[in-house]
Amino acid sequence: MSQKFGELVPVGGGDPIPLLKKTLLVGRRETNDVVLRFANVSSNHCQLYVKQGYWFVEDQNSRNGTKVNGKRVTDTDKRIDPGKIIAIAKHEYELHYDPIDLGATGPPPSETDMTEEILGKSLLERAGIGNARRRSD
Repeated sequence: MSQKFGELVPVGGGDPIPLLKKTLLVGRRETNDVVLRFANVSSNHCQLYVKQGYWFVEDQNSRNGTKVNGKRVTDTDKRIDPGKIIAIAKHEYELHYDPIDLGATGPPPSETDMTEEILGKSLLERAGIGNARRRSD
């Protein structure tokens, strides 16, 4: 069995697309690693790659763009956390993977971890002025 680094699951149904390498070119052209045979997908649409255990996407100046959770990917690379939606032209896929399986050991943290860390502290603690001041009185 070949190693899989995650999969793209079409939103609304369809066969999942296995991610078989840590760097993948996506587009309409048959020479791409992931071929999407849709007229509105550019011949070389975007590149997906793993960095520090997380998938990132870089748009390749495609005509109809690439989005992650509804936000257009511009000239910077965009991290795609597990379960997020990537839209290639208008075709949406949910990205399934486990960062730990891909070698993640620390940052970048997933958004849920940050939320729990932030919400687990009082506003004063987050500002760095929590109970410490009272103890020094």
